[in-house]
Amino acid sequence: MNWAIETFDQLTSKEIYEILRSRAEVFVKEQKISYVDPDGVDYKSWHIFAMDNDRICAYLRAFKDGEDTIKIGRVLTLIHGKGTGTQLMKYAISELKAKIGCKKIIMDAQSGFFVYPSQKENGTNEQDEPAKIKNWTLKPFAGKTVMLTSIQTSTSA
Repeated sequence: MNWAIETFDQLTSKEIYEILRSRAEVFVKEQKISYVDPDGVDYKSWHIFAMDNDRICAYLRAFKDGEDTIKIGRVLTLIHGKGTGTQLMKYAISELKAKIGCKKIIMDAQSGFFVYPSQKENGTNEQDEPAKIKNWTLKPFAGKTVMLTSIQTSTSA
């Protein structure tokens, strides 16, 4: 798997096609969410993804939402049960902090979104239950099926 972070203008036509294809596969086909996906936000976003055999296997987009906040959305993985989502989030947070800098990262997610870390805070190595990663907080968001995850980014995180 090769990880990448690119602005819209840096994406190749193949990458754009594969991003839109994977988003349609997950959000429209799998999750039955009915909305127009190309919403114009892609133009101002960083696109963070992994390719495997010329296909997107993990993806998210991130953009500035105010002066010191980055908003993450359209998060997906097509490989399940292998820690790909955790790898995606760790890579994204690291790259966003390095390239953009911010005090806070927020993320919209469908209800039932959990972080499954490879190692819990207490030092165990369990992946069979949702767990809290240091500085990652899951809390309800105004809406029926949406949750907001706030990731406070600081020099100590």
